[in-house]
Amino acid sequence: MKKIGVVLSGCGVYDGSEIHESVLALLAIDRHGCEAVCIAPNIEFPVTNHLTRQETGEKRNVLVESARIARGNIRDIKEVKGADLDAIIFPGGYGAAKNLCDFAANGAAASVNPEVARLLKEMAAAKKPVGAVCIAPTLVSAVMGKEYSPLVTIGTDAGTAAEIEKTGAKHQECPVTGFVVDRKNKLVTSPAYMLATRISEAYEGIDKCVSEVVKLI
Repeated sequence: MKKIGVVLSGCGVYDGSEIHESVLALLAIDRHGCEAVCIAPNIEFPVTNHLTRQETGEKRNVLVESARIARGNIRDIKEVKGADLDAIIFPGGYGAAKNLCDFAANGAAASVNPEVARLLKEMAAAKKPVGAVCIAPTLVSAVMGKEYSPLVTIGTDAGTAAEIEKTGAKHQECPVTGFVVDRKNKLVTSPAYMLATRISEAYEGIDKCVSEVVKLI
């Protein structure tokens, strides 16, 4: 059974992984006959109250919070090598742009968590498929932009697309239920909740993204 890494960034859209996107990706991976391997970095992050959308002043651990989505079956990213996986997928949520990297604050000048960057570079060098949904393509662009000039989508947000292109990546507009494939780099991206107003819309795009990733393995 092919193993697909799912890189989580916490638990909750405003300070971690978008829960719907994460669970839908896990469901799609299973439905396409593959094994999901949940992974996350062992780092702290500032907590956001999901009712008020304000930071609480509290800090939590990305790995511990991500374990909620993974039902405890999760690995520290520093223990995972590209050779362990057949493909990798990044769900969205602000954690992808705040915890795994700082694109939310610094745009194209973003720095990326070293272990996240390492694993993504290992996958790219081995020509193994990478999937990213919602805001997560910004992370992929920050890592791969200069060397690979990847083609990605985050939907239709012009400001975010402009920052993506400053990294050396290319952006293509895409509807919520669609996806964009960069076959040269084996990279598949879909807008999900960058555009979705219903969970079914998010699932349609994510399922297509995962399906294409599996085909590229």
